[in-house]
Amino acid sequence: MNEQLDKVAEALKKRGFKAVCCASGAEARDYVMKEAEGAKSVGFGGSVTVKSIGLVEELAKTGKEILRHGDPSLSPEKKVEVMHRELTCDLFLLSANALTMDGRLVNIDGNGNRVAASIYGPGKVIFVVGRNKLVDGGLDDAIARIKRCACPPNCRRLNKQTPCTLTGECADCSSPDRICMVTVVMDRRPRSTDVHVVLVDEDLGY
Repeated sequence: MNEQLDKVAEALKKRGFKAVCCASGAEARDYVMKEAEGAKSVGFGGSVTVKSIGLVEELAKTGKEILRHGDPSLSPEKKVEVMHRELTCDLFLLSANALTMDGRLVNIDGNGNRVAASIYGPGKVIFVVGRNKLVDGGLDDAIARIKRCACPPNCRRLNKQTPCTLTGECADCSSPDRICMVTVVMDRRPRSTDVHVVLVDEDLGY
């Protein structure tokens, strides 16, 4: 197991989070599936990491209510409805755009619905974080990592008309399609939210 993951897990625990280390995406999936047993509704924050380890498909097989605002079959009106339901689901799944070695989770969002659901509302929140998201530095380094490694590919994935879609580099643009609107740092576990962080010894997502 990556020694860095053990170090981050201890830092997260000191900040009030529940943290576990998994050797693979498959092991992380098994952990989440067990934690999801009591949930009737599961919301997804649009995470490439969560999708890549098969959690959407596995949870759909259980008969739970699946709330995934990124489902391309949804109408714009239904998408907004699902985003609102994700705020009060039993279990909300997402990743972090960056995680500092001292245990701070950092996310940049467009609408703010993903970070909102990670802070307050759902019965349980689980972050699944690959080793590639770890940042050996402070908050400035975490944000730089996000602007460099996460925002450009996410803009391409979402077909956004932004400079970084074309160049792969952040231009701190004013594009209507800009997805860097809200930056949230979780310094400690929010008082009323049960937050788990699953650290995976694989490169996952952006």
